[in-house]
Amino acid sequence: MSDRTGIFAGDDPFAIARAWMAEAEASEINDPNAIALATVDADGLPNARMVLLKEIEDAAFVFYTNYTSQKAREIDGAGKAAFVLHWKSLRRQIRVRGIVSREDGPQADAYYRSRSLKSRLGAWASDQSKPLASRSALMAEVARVTAQHGPNPSRPPFWGGFRVTPVEIEFWADGTFRLHDRFAWKRANPSEKWIIQRLNP
Repeated sequence: MSDRTGIFAGDDPFAIARAWMAEAEASEINDPNAIALATVDADGLPNARMVLLKEIEDAAFVFYTNYTSQKAREIDGAGKAAFVLHWKSLRRQIRVRGIVSREDGPQADAYYRSRSLKSRLGAWASDQSKPLASRSALMAEVARVTAQHGPNPSRPPFWGGFRVTPVEIEFWADGTFRLHDRFAWKRANPSEKWIIQRLNP
């Protein structure tokens, strides 16, 4: 595609995504890795929320969460999810749709260890997405797990990563008069080659 140049150039969509992320890290005020994650429940009702993308691998995108949370239950049920990375400072976004699997091995352990102690203890204390009586009840649970697990808690068995392996990635950049540039990378499944198309704005 002769006109896929500049910020859209390259044969590896994950390399393009990492390059865009690096630019966003230098210009976006808060959380350049924030994604709007979309899932669907058993009745087909969509759900969306912001989470933090932690890794752009060579073939997938990884984030971490509580496996008992609503988002995790919906992901486990459907096996699929979608998300959007949007950077106002760059006037760009990346849309991803794909197949999701768990990352609950050594990689998840390493990421968990890299978090602050309070965040690690918070993962133990929060029964994510479940009703909570009060803020003080949550803080009491934090105190309890701090006493129980000490200064070096292991990763909770109910907490870990999800890896989104895309079947669609769209790179979008703002254009004058709303004549945006859009390139869609699509494949029927992760073992196939990408088909790349320019899309109308």
